[in-house]
Amino acid sequence: MKVARHTVLSLIGVLAFAAVAYASGGEAGNHGIDAATWKNFGFRIVNFIIFIFLIYKFGGAKIAAFFGGRRAQIRKDLEDLEVRQVEAEKKLKDVEAGIRNLEQEKAAILAEAKTQGEAIKASIIEKAQKDAATMQLQAKTSAENEARAAFDRVRGEIADQVIEQATKIVREKLTEKDHERLVDEYLTKVVLN
Repeated sequence: MKVARHTVLSLIGVLAFAAVAYASGGEAGNHGIDAATWKNFGFRIVNFIIFIFLIYKFGGAKIAAFFGGRRAQIRKDLEDLEVRQVEAEKKLKDVEAGIRNLEQEKAAILAEAKTQGEAIKASIIEKAQKDAATMQLQAKTSAENEARAAFDRVRGEIADQVIEQATKIVREKLTEKDHERLVDEYLTKVVLN
């Protein structure tokens, strides 16, 4: 309601200044104001006052509500802004605290990663040592097997050469009669046994 009162008073002031300006203006060289001019001016002022009254009567409450509602909305917006500012400052403090703790978290993560890396390194070394021992055992067993196989092969070749040489010597020294006699002796031994 205060706003409407100030508005009406402002309009009356404007009208008063307009009346003074109109009364002093006139045509160039004619400084007097006649009755018809005052009458015309009076009708205009009455018309203007009626217009203001009608606006005030039928739209005054709405106009006052609009400006009052606008004021309340601005006040509410300012309060909301203050609340948001407080929340933003709180978030800022949280972020700053997080940044301060970032170095500590980084150091903790690096320490944990280093510990895990050392554990993985130790397990890899242990597995490599076990694998190396297994490979050495397999290599030793394989070498022994190959040596035995080579020894057996050489032994077989030597036995074949000995048999061949013995057969050659026996053929050279054994005559046909000796051969028959040996066959008979073996047959006799086999039959008698």
